[in-house]
Amino acid sequence: MQQKQAAMKRQKERARQEKQREKDANRLARRKEKGPGEGGTPGEDPDIAGIVPGPQPPVTE
Repeated sequence: MQQKQAAMKRQKERARQEKQREKDANRLARRKEKGPGEGGTPGEDPDIAGIVPGPQPPVTE
């Protein structure tokens, strides 16, 4: 009984490691496919790029 459980545990661990390798490979492929980031300023948050602080112009309808 112990040997069967140990074998199942090893099999489960191998499957977990293989899945992690696949995830790493997919992540690397996406990173290569995506290429370098946008040409924004380094350290600048792209979500708020170009937003000017202070009073905003009135909204025209």
